[in-house]
Amino acid sequence: MLTVIAALFFVFLAIGVPVAFALGLATVPVFVFGDYMPLTVAMQRMYGATQSFPLLAVPFFILAGNLMNITGITDRLLTFARLLTGWMIGGLAQVSIVLSALMGGISGSAVADAAMESRLLGPAMARRGYAPGFTAAVIAFSSVITATIPPSIGLILFGFISEVSIGRLLLGGVVPGILMTAVLMGVTSMVARRMGYQPELAERPAFRAVAASFLECIWALLFPVFLLIGFRFGVFTATEAGAIVVLYALVIGVFVYRELTWKNLIGAMRDSVIDIGMVMLIIVMAAVLGHALTIEQAPGAITGFLAGLPGDKYVTLFAVLAIVFVAGTVMEATVNVLLVTPLVLPALVHVGFDPVHMGVVMIVLVSVGGNTPPVGVIMYTVCGILKCSFADFVKWSWPFVVAMVLLIAAMALVPDIVLFLPNHLM
Repeated sequence: MLTVIAALFFVFLAIGVPVAFALGLATVPVFVFGDYMPLTVAMQRMYGATQSFPLLAVPFFILAGNLMNITGITDRLLTFARLLTGWMIGGLAQVSIVLSALMGGISGSAVADAAMESRLLGPAMARRGYAPGFTAAVIAFSSVITATIPPSIGLILFGFISEVSIGRLLLGGVVPGILMTAVLMGVTSMVARRMGYQPELAERPAFRAVAASFLECIWALLFPVFLLIGFRFGVFTATEAGAIVVLYALVIGVFVYRELTWKNLIGAMRDSVIDIGMVMLIIVMAAVLGHALTIEQAPGAITGFLAGLPGDKYVTLFAVLAIVFVAGTVMEATVNVLLVTPLVLPALVHVGFDPVHMGVVMIVLVSVGGNTPPVGVIMYTVCGILKCSFADFVKWSWPFVVAMVLLIAAMALVPDIVLFLPNHLM
């Protein structure tokens, strides 16, 4: 039955069925040919998947991100990023990377960040003579930073589905996000120097201009700091933080920047309802399929197979990471978090790895998978907006792929890269 479920799921994906419906339709044989999962149980699983207090963090952070985006924060962050890095080789490409790092504290979604930057920076980079493939690759890979730095929707979902501390996971994403920013800026500098891409600014801006821009967007920059301090001192849980941040965004939009109007508020709420509906539909469908896989004893079989691999625990680790990476190339990141990680995480915990450490590594890995064929959601999004061919994207993306693979390997082999902050602050 496991083979039938997996085959149906990939067939539905291949013919273009939306992911949520592919998840649901793949479980049909379980209802038709098995008597251990009647339709009423499926309905209960779908309902039960939504009845989770930690899961409330997802809609709250989605709404907060949309509110922050309509209050002028994105424009202020773009100006700040331009002053910080516009004087470097490949200036606009460096701006894209730094903007993704700054947006990590607001958006929490790699796809949303990639789409926003493609519209915001893509035309300007084209006018400056940047190759379309290079532009698309920089924007796509820099968006992975947004999915790592808190509040990361992927880390919240991982903590919910795997019953791992969401606060520790969010803290664990900070150092990898900073390292990712530095690595991608280094790769971009090398490529830009070889291609002769000039800085955006003629000279390094004065400190006074940088300081003034910093103060303009201080409330956005304080957002992730506010979260980390709250987690550290136990002021709020991740779920409560989402509610507080929505209030924070409203206060900033109305009383500080004064750009939040009723029209904008209604638009942000409408966009949030659409985003939340999409995520929740995937969650409830994945819950049904996940229950079917559990009944078929898939987690136990996978754990037994991986634990039985010859060699030490690192053989198991890289076998799991290979599985997660391949899954990331054919499935959207949210589906991977909800469906694949619960199947392979027990094997890693069984051989002695920390679930927080593995959670951050796997979230970064599935996010990178969004930039690879054949079903890279981030890749499709960026290439569609920038009118860039997939072949051109792949040709320009290999330096970024190599850099990200090396960084992920370092994160996997050196747990303190991820666990330094969680172990010292919580």
